[in-house]
Amino acid sequence: MSEELSGMLEGEELLSDRIADLVEYLVVSIVDEPDAVSLEVIDREDASTIEVSVADSDVAKVIGRHGRTIKAIRTLARALAARLGTAVEVEVLG
Repeated sequence: MSEELSGMLEGEELLSDRIADLVEYLVVSIVDEPDAVSLEVIDREDASTIEVSVADSDVAKVIGRHGRTIKAIRTLARALAARLGTAVEVEVLG
């Protein structure tokens, strides 16, 4: 792999990691069991997916009433991704 391509891949990973850090900060701030929060970042060519796993008892808090909380988290993640020139999706797993 060329150094240029390697550097680009590392840069993309850093972008998705920065977005994941924001998502993790937001989720940990609202759950009762912050130690149970884990994130998996799946990088694809066109976008990244951040899968957030939380304790079963915290799923409802992360989703929020009528999905408002997860919608707000997704909006912030997408705004940061757009600013960084990439795209992201956030999914919640129980």
